[in-house]
Amino acid sequence: MAVTGRELVHPDLADVALTDVLFALSDPARLHLVQLLADDGPQTVANCHLVDPRSPKSTFSHHLKTLREAGVIRNEPHGRQRMVTLRRAEIDARFPGLLASVARAEHVS
Repeated sequence: MAVTGRELVHPDLADVALTDVLFALSDPARLHLVQLLADDGPQTVANCHLVDPRSPKSTFSHHLKTLREAGVIRNEPHGRQRMVTLRRAEIDARFPGLLASVARAEHVS
């Protein structure tokens, strides 16, 4: 299937190294976003940006890209919006206990 302008590439978790995931989670804003998704489930990109609306769009886009390329989230079209989903089952299968540890970590403000 050809990738359209709305579709983004999501890596196979078998090809993702633990260091890539840990790097993606090392930024407080990205960690906070993952905790939001873990606690509240899938969110629209607009709702995710409300985590820190003062953050420039370019920075927020970079955070989403970093998490997506590390295999932590999916960012897919959903009608006229984009839906961000935590790849919980896949990450739990590849790196058991990682997301549970992250979810238990003190929430970043």
